[in-house]
Amino acid sequence: MEDGTDRGGKAEAGQRFVLVTGPSGAGRSTAINTLEDMGFEAIDNLPLTLLPRLLDGPPLDRPMALGIDARNRDFSTTALIEAIDHLAVRDGIQAQVLYLDCRDDVLLRRFSETRRRHPLAPAEDPGQGIQRETDLLVPIRARVDILIDTSEMTPHELRAEVERWFANDARERLAVSVHSFSYKRGAPRGIDMIFDCRFLRNPYWEPSLRAMDGRDREVAEYVAQDTRFDLFFDKVADLSQMLLPAYIDEGKAHLSIGFGCTGGQHRSVTVAQKLAATLTQSGWAVSLRHRELERKAMGASPSEVRKRD
Repeated sequence: MEDGTDRGGKAEAGQRFVLVTGPSGAGRSTAINTLEDMGFEAIDNLPLTLLPRLLDGPPLDRPMALGIDARNRDFSTTALIEAIDHLAVRDGIQAQVLYLDCRDDVLLRRFSETRRRHPLAPAEDPGQGIQRETDLLVPIRARVDILIDTSEMTPHELRAEVERWFANDARERLAVSVHSFSYKRGAPRGIDMIFDCRFLRNPYWEPSLRAMDGRDREVAEYVAQDTRFDLFFDKVADLSQMLLPAYIDEGKAHLSIGFGCTGGQHRSVTVAQKLAATLTQSGWAVSLRHRELERKAMGASPSEVRKRD
């Protein structure tokens, strides 16, 4: 792995644009998917003739990653070099070229293991396609900003390497979602960690709080008065803060944390609100969902939404 020019690394001001290329089988799809998980707008195999139209469109509020390889219907070495040159001088664009490289013998082994046809030799031995593509990409390889040799990398290691180059902050690599829900309707699917809040003090039995929910200050204060609340929350918050970096190291793109109570209205909402705020203050990108409250807002029947805590 090497940095092709002194323009590698973090981009300066302007729309960040990463052009991802390299020989077939070197890991370009893994790199594109990784950038997409990091928040890039990812487009794979856009015809080069459509690139000017894309650039002239409305500016995006996030960086863009564009995958280009020999499968593009109008691909040519000259056209790709012209596209790189055009991006380099265009105002408002901070462009980088990421090249995924790999030894020919490793590429041949990968094609043999997957039994895929090489796009430049669909009816021939993959080795012939590899050689043709290698020759085709020689001038482009000399123009790259960041070169990653994937010959000895697993997909997991490649993902980590792409993140190392393009993530400004480790916290930007992981999306965190915090959920509240009612056990009466079952736990949401796909939650990584679930905590049961039914042992906490129950606002349902306080008439003045019954119609409120855990987003209301009075309800949150009532739940927090439980002598077990602070210890419970501190342990959950500490566990979450410890696991988030571990999920990043494992190459995960998302962690979901759920809190359940009887009706999904009071206790679980209170704890979910507090954890989301704590993680946000620590710099994590957090989304917050209250399943039962959302169902109520969409007009579900009261008996279905709220068998109150």
